[in-house]
Amino acid sequence: MQDLQLLHDGLALMGVGMGFVFVFLTVLVVATTLMSLVVRRLAPKPSVAQPATGQGTAPTAHRTDDAELMAVISTAVHRYRHRRPRH
Repeated sequence: MQDLQLLHDGLALMGVGMGFVFVFLTVLVVATTLMSLVVRRLAPKPSVAQPATGQGTAPTAHRTDDAELMAVISTAVHRYRHRRPRH
């Protein structure tokens, strides 16, 4: 009879523990949702970025910079792969 009582107490304790965790997580989700709604309502609206007017760089300058950047990156990768011993 004592084994049956221990089993019953263990199941009751498990139910209380799982219930506590369920209630805690539910309250946590509700609190997070409410905070999100409050922040969305109180936060300022993001401003739309306007394109800069005035002097700009020529598109060909970007292409030469990109080509130089690609050459530098390729050289760095090549050196890294040849320095590192392969297993």
